[in-house]
Amino acid sequence: MRRHGAVIGYPIGHSKSPALHNAAYAALELGYTYTAIDVQKFELAPFLARVRTESNWYGLSVTMPLKNTAAALADELTDAARALGAANTLVMTDGDDGATHVLGDNTDVAGIINALIHAGVCARPRAAVLGGGGTAASAVAAFSVLGAAGVDVYVRSPEKAVALEDVAQNVGVQLRLLRFDDAAQSLGGYDVVISTLPPHAGDPLAEKMLHSLESVAGACLLDVAYDPWPSALAQTWEHQGGTVIPGIEMLLYQGVEQAKLFVAAGGNADCMQGRTAEILNVMCDALGLARRPPHE
Repeated sequence: MRRHGAVIGYPIGHSKSPALHNAAYAALELGYTYTAIDVQKFELAPFLARVRTESNWYGLSVTMPLKNTAAALADELTDAARALGAANTLVMTDGDDGATHVLGDNTDVAGIINALIHAGVCARPRAAVLGGGGTAASAVAAFSVLGAAGVDVYVRSPEKAVALEDVAQNVGVQLRLLRFDDAAQSLGGYDVVISTLPPHAGDPLAEKMLHSLESVAGACLLDVAYDPWPSALAQTWEHQGGTVIPGIEMLLYQGVEQAKLFVAAGGNADCMQGRTAEILNVMCDALGLARRPPHE
């Protein structure tokens, strides 16, 4: 039985994923372990090779800055991961030849969508994204599902974010790559902004917004960087009249989708049948969040 899992990325010490997943597997009475492991980009290939040889891993949660590399190293990708070119989930099962098979999936899109819906975000929002990495691709896809006509993406190096144009085409949404330096003056024109920036990377933007952006009243910011919290960007957004959705909400909703995949990978899919809402609330308890209404 595959009993080991982890969240990998760099740095990873702040991650709340172990609390989230361990609470779920304890409630399901599974003998699963789940830890956090620092893995940098150049270490991912040898790390994954070791995981393959140990044959007792059910899966890995993948966070910054490894999502694009993880997709490239997987044996197979789901349609979602292929369309985004990014995997936040690696699922391990036994292949036909007895070797470990690695499936790359992406639950970030579902995490973003459900976090926004839970916060009451309207359909067809005027949408913007800060940052151009793997999580930004998921944000673009989420906005497409929510019916946004287009998505403006603010990046420091547009030439490094051209892959997002392919993602936008794959999910059927219009994309504009804009200068990050222009974001502070422009964010008041959107219904929803998703920041995919690493911790503290949005601090200079927050400072500029205090002096150049009068109001974001009625607009929502989802800041995926949940530690430290509140971020400077979230504090400024609220100060300017906007609503903030903490990134831990995205973590919650993408985490329950990952748990379904990992439980199935260990041959225990039946134990999740009819218990998704229960496990979601167990995860809420682990994160210190309010429990969800029954319909979620």
